[in-house]
Amino acid sequence: MAKLATAFDLALPPSDPGVPAYRWLYASLRAEMLSGRLRPGARLPSTRDLASQFGLARGTIVNAFEQLKSEGYVEGSVGSGTYVSKVLPEKLLHVSSGHVASRHAAKLAVPRKRQPAVSDYGRRAKLFGGYENRPTRAFRANLPALDLFPMTLWTKITLRCLRRLSRRHLMGCDPLGYIPLRQAVAEYLSRSRGVRCVPEQVAIVSGVQEALDLTARLLLNPGDRVCVENPGYPGAILVFQAFRARIFAAEVDDEGIGVRQLPSQGVRLIYVTPAHQFPLGTTMSLARRLQLLEWARNSGTVIFEDDYDSEYRYSGRPIPALQGLDGSGLVLYAGSFSKVLFPALRLGYVVIPFDLLPHFEAIQSLTFRHAPLLEQVVLSDFITEGHFGRHLRRMREVYADRLSVLLEEARLKLAGLLEISGVEAGLQTAGWLGGGIDAESAAAAAAKRNVGVTPLSRYSHGRAVPEGLQLGFAAVDTREIRRGVRDLAIALEGERKAFHRGSQKSRR
Repeated sequence: MAKLATAFDLALPPSDPGVPAYRWLYASLRAEMLSGRLRPGARLPSTRDLASQFGLARGTIVNAFEQLKSEGYVEGSVGSGTYVSKVLPEKLLHVSSGHVASRHAAKLAVPRKRQPAVSDYGRRAKLFGGYENRPTRAFRANLPALDLFPMTLWTKITLRCLRRLSRRHLMGCDPLGYIPLRQAVAEYLSRSRGVRCVPEQVAIVSGVQEALDLTARLLLNPGDRVCVENPGYPGAILVFQAFRARIFAAEVDDEGIGVRQLPSQGVRLIYVTPAHQFPLGTTMSLARRLQLLEWARNSGTVIFEDDYDSEYRYSGRPIPALQGLDGSGLVLYAGSFSKVLFPALRLGYVVIPFDLLPHFEAIQSLTFRHAPLLEQVVLSDFITEGHFGRHLRRMREVYADRLSVLLEEARLKLAGLLEISGVEAGLQTAGWLGGGIDAESAAAAAAKRNVGVTPLSRYSHGRAVPEGLQLGFAAVDTREIRRGVRDLAIALEGERKAFHRGSQKSRR
């Protein structure tokens, strides 16, 4: 076990005037060790530091340390450092930690009569899990190819930014973010996504999840109606539920969200993923986008456009962002660098209509204040020096190749079992199960063969979706894709046979 350094003062119980100082210090330190607050291997402060902290003579500290060392609680020597023993004396693990510490603990051991009261929002909020740090296997979704990220280059830029940091950087930045990064994002979005914006409209946030929370604070009161896609992104629904919104889920077809299903009035906000619908992977058609904008204008609804995975498009002509088609200032446009670069980079952006900008900035200043500045500085250089564009082009080629391998292997081995829908963009796609196969059972069977797929039903809100699976391909190399398709075919064939056996029994 590595030895743990400490540079912090120790918080010990008050001394008892009737107990010698060295005895009080000895008993208090031993109690800290037995309780686990001073962990095995932890380095104790020096005798000089302890003497200064508690106003004691160094000889008093030395006497207490020697007593602890003789009993096996600490190791090392004065001058070279004193550490908590890796293994404490077993016979003392259940012994009282001394009269002074025991009396102090008894004073603190006041029974709690009731749990702290939690707000309504606190009770409604549900945990939204993050990424699991585990090996990547077929068909892990929502993850870029982290092994291909230019880490050496990113490190070089980070070190350069660290060397040039000034006192101004240490002060932080505006709530809406580091101005050079906002300028770089505005230029990128204008050129690549057809977004109509100026840097002043761009807010840097930790990601789309934070953007959703801020938007809910900005627009929603309890009881307000919000529209979402079905199936759709669960992180958005969890945010809206926590704010006690009434949720209306509209079905998604091959062209996007069904606008004709939407209420004609009384909707405060609608959340959509036009570029690459989550989780089905379809792209909203231009006609449907124009229809949605017209509905929003007539109903007075604000649109939250999550431009999910828009950077990676493999076929067809790019369709401008919904925000770029909006002439009424009704669209908040959001995106994230987590899926494009790496998940630990908690940076994203929101383009805010001018009418809402002062209110959004005020809310940002009261909540998250601003995103970490160093990461913003590094990302700004990464974009302006051209590295971001080159990385996107490289990854687009890699992901397109992996997608083609997935589609070809599926055509050869999954025919009649899983029909993968046409995908034009993104990091993952969807497949529809045949032969009466249940998606949850299929996912369980695939997991036994070390294949990860997600039932689409887990993303439904309201009306159930047909049996299907979500499959990621971007983070999975071609060799693993081929292995995954082979083992998935075996798992699905087993489920199909089980279904037919069950059907035959039910007919008897």
